[in-house]
Amino acid sequence: MEYTVQKLGQLAGISTRTLRYYDTIGLLKPARINSSGYRIYGRQEVDRLQQILFYRELGVGLEEIGEMISSPAFHAERALLDHRENLLARRRQLDALIANIDLTLAEKRGENTLSDKQKFEGFKQRLIDDNETRYGQEARAKYGDEQVDKSNRKIKGMTERQYAEAEQLATDIHEALAKAFATGDPAGDLAQKAADLHRQWLCFYWDSYSKEAHAGVARMYVDDPRFTAYYDKDQPGVARFLRDAVLIYTGATNV
Repeated sequence: MEYTVQKLGQLAGISTRTLRYYDTIGLLKPARINSSGYRIYGRQEVDRLQQILFYRELGVGLEEIGEMISSPAFHAERALLDHRENLLARRRQLDALIANIDLTLAEKRGENTLSDKQKFEGFKQRLIDDNETRYGQEARAKYGDEQVDKSNRKIKGMTERQYAEAEQLATDIHEALAKAFATGDPAGDLAQKAADLHRQWLCFYWDSYSKEAHAGVARMYVDDPRFTAYYDKDQPGVARFLRDAVLIYTGATNV
């Protein structure tokens, strides 16, 4: 079956403006343009749009989506299985948060008492599940199941204060990077301060720290487009700049 922009938008629950934008950036081109100048979409475009919307639902950026689904290595069935696992993880996260809300409501009514640690269980489990969904396979292949499991246990054992400190450090890193990036010098004092803040942040999640592992993570920020997109959302080139700063900080200066 074929669809015009308007009919496909209605079918997918998105605006015609969005579909036209996807066409403009090359993310979803129509199968053809008919004699009246209307964009016409077929089965292949419908399937591609479904994949795009799955990835958008999971918070993936349009540029990254385009790179993934246009890659010769892209496998539609495998992608659907990944989507399913990601959505199941999200459901577990929501279940944990709902359970946490229920317990908090019960405490407000005087029906039970929550420890400070319990108040943050849902948030910490969400962080663990999100990390597993997005990066778990690569992390386990690179560092081994034991190290990843230790990191997850450390996250679950965080106190309220530690959790808040880790969140604040993440913000501090971005602010420090912005100032350091403006200097253009990854070896400068500002850049090295950002690298040290990054080390401190990692130590909240890692069971143990090593310069080699720190350098490995920094290299991954450039090698893996998902990490690159996270840091480059502030300004293109920040991920590479952070990598270079960390490599200098750790003494592993070969890029």
